Amino acid sequence: MQWIEAFRLAMASLWGNKLRSILTLLGVIIGVASVITVVTLTNGAKQFVTSKLNTYGAATVTVNKMPDNFMTIEEYMEFQKRKDVLYDDYRAILGECSLCASVGAQRTSVGKVVYGKESTTDTTIRGWTWTMPAISNQNITVGRIFTQTEDDHASHVAIVGADIVDNMLGAGDPLGKEIRVDGTPYTVIGVGEAQGKIFGSSMDNWVSIPLTAYLHEYGTHATMSIYVDAGGGGSVMDNVMDQLRTIMRTQRHLAPGAKDSFTIDTSATFQDLLGNILNNFGAVVAAIASISLVVGGIVIMNIMLVAVTERTREIGVRKALGAKRNDILRQFLIESSMLSALGGIIGILLGIGVAKGITLAISFPSSVELWSVIASLFVATAVGLFFGIYPAHKAAQLDPITALRAEL
Repeated sequence: MQWIEAFRLAMASLWGNKLRSILTLLGVIIGVASVITVVTLTNGAKQFVTSKLNTYGAATVTVNKMPDNFMTIEEYMEFQKRKDVLYDDYRAILGECSLCASVGAQRTSVGKVVYGKESTTDTTIRGWTWTMPAISNQNITVGRIFTQTEDDHASHVAIVGADIVDNMLGAGDPLGKEIRVDGTPYTVIGVGEAQGKIFGSSMDNWVSIPLTAYLHEYGTHATMSIYVDAGGGGSVMDNVMDQLRTIMRTQRHLAPGAKDSFTIDTSATFQDLLGNILNNFGAVVAAIASISLVVGGIVIMNIMLVAVTERTREIGVRKALGAKRNDILRQFLIESSMLSALGGIIGILLGIGVAKGITLAISFPSSVELWSVIASLFVATAVGLFFGIYPAHKAAQLDPITALRAEL
């Protein structure tokens, strides 16, 4: 039997039992769709977080009161007991870190912004040093950033996100307009580049003011983050981190051998941790989804056994006309693998559709990876091939005389 003929017969058999074929495919479709959805969303999340972390540059080092990640509530409570990172720490690093290419600091809160009759109550208020726009790679599309003089003298100037312009300032040049941030007036001098949404929340609803002005309005007794551009990676960054650790330990009068009461990290630290978490999460969900594939494979094997029973006489006729065991074996294996491959294709399309639907609904990032599509299709086909071996072998071993008598 030629391969082309085997494919034709397999397609005819599947088409002749459409409802049964569709029900048989459900397990494979669900399994493949689950894997594709998870992989697509996981890769999207990784790419998004990586791009956001990289906005601070691979050579950026941060000094914080506590790390961005912790595993237990006990760790959190221990970190909360640490001293706050204060403006004096920033000034010490700025003055004493000879290896630092650039030093900046930031504090944030959520507050109310008013312009005319328009107002918001959920805007992120950032207190920035004049160096922070460059360190964070915040592009300014209109206007300019703070000057050092404005930072030193707590000037009432502000850089705003795209949402503030679109939803509050309205048409016309936004520069020079006066907004009130938690009741205090600030003059707009710049507009940041639009960042879009993530998880349904806008990344452009923010106002940045000089850190000195922020501390004057909101007080100095709260922790801040210090950002350092190391000017390079590898040993350069290691040397910068060592110098930062020395300065911070001196600031806190820590005895030799005492544990650090602060955290020094790079963007790569959080990126690696998040990558591991997402990969492990994806692996767990993929393992759970593989159960659907196994169930789908068992269903395929069961249906193929039914098909062998139903077509016993047909098999007998073909053998009587000269068909060999390999011909019968090939026909049933092609039929089972085509069945699962079709389920794989539908599952891939469904999985991508679900992932993109989630992206549209809540702005969760997604990214279709070619390797995941190819791997899913391969696994789905392999499942059908594996679970089709026994029914195909059983069909091939039928005695033609016995087969011909089966339906007489």
